[in-house]
Amino acid sequence: MNIAVVTVVSGRHEHLAGQLRGLAESSPAPWLHVVVAMGDDAIADVVAESGSDATVVSVDAPRPRLPIAHARNTGATTAIEAGADVLVFLDVDCIPGTDMLRRYADAARSHGHYLLCGPVTYLPPKDGPWATDELVANTRPHTARPDPLPGIVEEGDNYDLFWSLSFGVTPTTWASIGGFFEGYSGYGGEDTDFAATARAAGVGLGWVGGAHAYHQHHPVSSPPVEHLDDIVRNSAVFHRRWNRWPMEAWLTEFERRGLITRTQAGTISRIH
Repeated sequence: MNIAVVTVVSGRHEHLAGQLRGLAESSPAPWLHVVVAMGDDAIADVVAESGSDATVVSVDAPRPRLPIAHARNTGATTAIEAGADVLVFLDVDCIPGTDMLRRYADAARSHGHYLLCGPVTYLPPKDGPWATDELVANTRPHTARPDPLPGIVEEGDNYDLFWSLSFGVTPTTWASIGGFFEGYSGYGGEDTDFAATARAAGVGLGWVGGAHAYHQHHPVSSPPVEHLDDIVRNSAVFHRRWNRWPMEAWLTEFERRGLITRTQAGTISRIH
């Protein structure tokens, strides 16, 4: 199977280097790695310095709103046109487990018309690179999502649990979904929309045991107030398309803090 990994990135050079080191130890190695640089001309140098043979594709990225949906679609198109049999999307912050690609490929053989999601461990801060044995020792998958035994694909029905940090899909299934809706820009919403579109298209949801990815530490806030403008804009787009709100917990907390107002009819605005 020709397994292609798609990574979109702007900044996060050290995290990309960590991912590239992990992919170099993957079994099997990716047949193709497409790195989509969003307005970051230094990405090609990061890839070259790592010794990786990844294909770097550049897309324009007017600041401050990164075109994440467009970048993912660009990466998928590049991989499919090259002849990929399986697409594995991996967030730039994530290091793949040694067996991750093999687990996704096996799941794609048995559950071809599915969105396939592996467990993700959030790593603690660390100075320097992560060794493979350290990743294994720190494996503690996020408890909000299923973590089946290795080799098991657990079918799910809560598509709002889908996350784009790490997932796999066949080109045929990708085509039936139609890719990510490019009406989103910046942070939030496009992955929830992608899963909703998949469900509407009759695509299953499967949790892939043993397809571990490891999210490298970086500072975060909860709720992500620094992305408030993006979340407000993208939430309005989602509501127009699906007649419900995404990111409900964050929006509720923004309301509680007096940062936004919203209505059941789908209007939402930031309080200045």
